[in-house]
Amino acid sequence: MKPEYCFFEDELLENFHPLTLTRPIWDLRVGIFTLAEKWMHAMGIPDASAKGILREHQQGVFERFILNDTHSSVLWLNPRIIPSIKLAAQIKKLKVNEGLTIDKQLIAAHISNDIHQKWEVYRFNLKDLKSREVEKNDITTLSNSWELFQLNGKQIVHDIELIDTQPLINPGRYPHTILINTEQIFVEEEAVIEPGAIITAVKGPVYVGKGAQIMANSVVRGPAAICEKSVIKMGAKIYEDTTIGPVCKVGGEVANVIFHSYSNKAHDGYAGNSVFGQWCNLGADTNTSNLKNNYSTVKVIDWKTKKALDTGQLFIGTIMGDHSKTGINAMLNTGTLCGVCCNLFSDDYPPKFVPSFSWVSGSDIVPYHFEKAAEAMERMMNRRNVPLTPAYHRMMKAIFRATSF
Repeated sequence: MKPEYCFFEDELLENFHPLTLTRPIWDLRVGIFTLAEKWMHAMGIPDASAKGILREHQQGVFERFILNDTHSSVLWLNPRIIPSIKLAAQIKKLKVNEGLTIDKQLIAAHISNDIHQKWEVYRFNLKDLKSREVEKNDITTLSNSWELFQLNGKQIVHDIELIDTQPLINPGRYPHTILINTEQIFVEEEAVIEPGAIITAVKGPVYVGKGAQIMANSVVRGPAAICEKSVIKMGAKIYEDTTIGPVCKVGGEVANVIFHSYSNKAHDGYAGNSVFGQWCNLGADTNTSNLKNNYSTVKVIDWKTKKALDTGQLFIGTIMGDHSKTGINAMLNTGTLCGVCCNLFSDDYPPKFVPSFSWVSGSDIVPYHFEKAAEAMERMMNRRNVPLTPAYHRMMKAIFRATSF
């Protein structure tokens, strides 16, 4: 009997806040797919919704793992690890109560029903396993949120190989466009590329998802992914290593950025080396700083300790949680962490650390009243015919209650 699969989160979870306040780690997007989708491809798991050990406030929004057969074993998978064919093959060979680790961090474990029930309540324990360390050279791990955009270009290239779509062999379908290296341009059904658009795939592939639209006079340089039903606005400049998630609208200048689904940056302004969650909206002429003027390494505020952390990185822009928004002409400082459901409107830089449910004008931060925030959420989601469910409302209320100003 094949084991059932179950994603889990480990002690590095908070390194991915605020993105993971509203989603499990396996729902983070890097490349074209989410981490869960990558694992499903690698492990040969049939199409199904991802499921795992959920934090209490996310239950009902995402699918919690429930063991269907008490006689079955369970395969625990760490979504912080980006799977490869070689790693998947090693995992499939695990016997019951065997596991794989890297630097004593659990990658995967094939465990009995009894141990699963114990771990589900008390957290996993390597002492319950016969574990084996794997070679670091064979493994790609994620330890911090900014690594998502750092790995994004390579992951776009990787994910292209998982998609059942042929290269653009008939560029005449899109007259009056400039399509360079069509062998590396992949366009799904119902996608629209308007006259005057330029797609150059010299440095890497470009993926255009089903129903996506690339408007006139915009430029896209690969590797880049324009996912399903997203829109690239007229005259936009989309640089390498960028993912525009499903149902987004993006314009202006964007370089090495990940937009999760339903987020908008529809107007001019610059975003670089950044990750934006779902339902974000960047007002016209919003700009993110991604490099310090003195070329020193970027410091971010640790989400848990609230202390400055030197990342050792030269380029980090903004990491923004779901449902956060900026006003026109907003400026975001290098290494900004912005929580869930924030409103940033000012002609000055807001703080580099913005707690969730904040209303920010310059350095002034006041709490965003929850019911007002929920009304704005519902209006925005209704515009995309997505309901604000009771479970989603409960999740956001839990985040609000846990936020300290």
